[in-house]
Amino acid sequence: MTAQPVRATDQPVAPVPDPELRASRRKLVIDGLGMTASAVGFGFVFGLSARAAGLTPLDASAMSLLVFAGASQFAAVGYLASGFGWLGIVLLTGLINARHFLYSAAIAPYLSDERRVTRAAMAHVLTDEAFALSIAHFQRIGRGDRRAYWIASVLIMFIPWNVASLAGVLAGGAIPDPNRFGLDIIFPAAMAGIAVGLIAGRRELVAAISAAVIGVSLGLAVDPAIGIVAGGLCGPLVAMAAIRRPAGQVGDEMPVPVTVAPPD
Repeated sequence: MTAQPVRATDQPVAPVPDPELRASRRKLVIDGLGMTASAVGFGFVFGLSARAAGLTPLDASAMSLLVFAGASQFAAVGYLASGFGWLGIVLLTGLINARHFLYSAAIAPYLSDERRVTRAAMAHVLTDEAFALSIAHFQRIGRGDRRAYWIASVLIMFIPWNVASLAGVLAGGAIPDPNRFGLDIIFPAAMAGIAVGLIAGRRELVAAISAAVIGVSLGLAVDPAIGIVAGGLCGPLVAMAAIRRPAGQVGDEMPVPVTVAPPD
């Protein structure tokens, strides 16, 4: 029996890359370069602060690996230096990080079909920057994208932060006062940049301004942690009450359907 020639159409065809997906991933990486720079600078300053608070390189590295929450880590080392008890440190830093409930609620619909263990790993590396990059990418392509999330959370933020924080704690007393060099402005500048990048319409603008006013006012009057949570919760509520959309209108832009990304 003679072998039949294999037609070109019988050959396995590799999946054609989605140009829109590739372009959006490329934009995510480009947008993330500035955030990587801020993570390096902010992580280095954290390492210096951790060393000044008496933490060893092992302590600081363990905190960056297991906690991985920049603002909360800074607060924790400050509380340690002030002699706070562990219970108070856990409660206060947990309050600061409560904004992640809002992040996870916003991003969950895009990742609902991921396995529970995968979502748990994703939650551990969810940061302000990873959320901003990922949610913008998901909205551009109209669905979730596991690979892009790992790029944003791990490659752009997790690895640079941990390397920089270790470098900072190892540098020790070489830079005794980071504030002299203006390094303390890195975190608020990065957060302001993220907020501006997420403003896509009037509601987002009103929410950002309201959250800033409420957060700063309560932070100065009561406690910074309370200001952060109150601003994050009340800002969107003010925007929803102030700007009512007509029935059937989802946003200032065309609504984006949420679907699940195919396996990479």
